[in-house]
Amino acid sequence: MEAPLTIAEVARRTGLSADTLRYYERIGLLAAVPRAPGGQRRYASADMDLLAFLLRLRETGMSIQGMQAFVRLRSQGDASVGERREMLERHLAEVQAKVAALQQSMQALSLKIDHYRKVEKTNERPPLSGKARKGKTSDDEHTTTTTARPGSGRKPALRAWPGQAS
Repeated sequence: MEAPLTIAEVARRTGLSADTLRYYERIGLLAAVPRAPGGQRRYASADMDLLAFLLRLRETGMSIQGMQAFVRLRSQGDASVGERREMLERHLAEVQAKVAALQQSMQALSLKIDHYRKVEKTNERPPLSGKARKGKTSDDEHTTTTTARPGSGRKPALRAWPGQAS
């Protein structure tokens, strides 16, 4: 068994501050950490394993409340395995949707970068469709917006990406 770690050692290994570690304990993400005779916290390898998983959950956007719910279920032992699995499956689906949206954004950024490279390379603007307004740039033709009806008083709105609520 590995020797227990001080709060400073855990902070260094996890990248969390000592204040965050104490906060996690206070809100129940970590069970009460055993103390040395002088009152200093001593973290066991099981604490480190849980912290590593909590950091993954946090990195993937799970809320503190979601992590607390997971830890409460975890404290029930094997009786809550199914609920924990379902909870993680829902979270995974959310993460996958975010990744898909990010991939679409990356593709849009890549297309825009390619467009700028072409403009820079030719050192001239590509032809614009329709009449060019004063101040119109090569971006205007490549920006996806909906067009408001003339006289409607509405401003054009950005179109939603596939899978995104408009």
